[in-house]
Amino acid sequence: MFLENDVSRTAGRGWIEVICGSMFSGKTEELIRRLKRARIARLKVEIFKPGVDTRYDEEKVVSHDENEIMSTPVPSSSNILLMANDVNVVGIDEAQFFDSELPNVCNQLANAGIRVIVAGLDMDFQGKPFGPMPALLATAEYITKVHAICVKCGNLAQYSHRTVANERLVLLGETDAYEPLCRSCYGRVG
Repeated sequence: MFLENDVSRTAGRGWIEVICGSMFSGKTEELIRRLKRARIARLKVEIFKPGVDTRYDEEKVVSHDENEIMSTPVPSSSNILLMANDVNVVGIDEAQFFDSELPNVCNQLANAGIRVIVAGLDMDFQGKPFGPMPALLATAEYITKVHAICVKCGNLAQYSHRTVANERLVLLGETDAYEPLCRSCYGRVG
């Protein structure tokens, strides 16, 4: 269990890294790469994902390129504090699906000396900031914005265009329901 008195032991050494972008931009791929490098450095790593994300696997974080790493699915961000025991690095995938407490959880971990690496969509299918991502971006020490390639024109894409008729904010899907578009192409279909 994460304890407040652990802060004095490691205070000042933690930070938050955010990897953001549209769907198909390589966010999870970059998260997995960083976590595997942390393990090579013999750091203790814990990985979490929202329990609702079961697209590829119930427990693994899996990229579109089928790279994978074991993770722990959790129903809410507060569970991360309960399960991040004696770790150096915490990885969190699909951050946009977590509740609004995720930024506070990440800050508590970082304040306790833990490196926190978070990956998630920065915008929803309507082009609006998504879930807890804006607050994470505001408090992170390091931000990496990755881009997909626009399927219409080949430019850099930063929008996740939904190709199926459904207005729900959260609609799990892949190429069957979404495509990456650049600003210009997104403006034409929106």
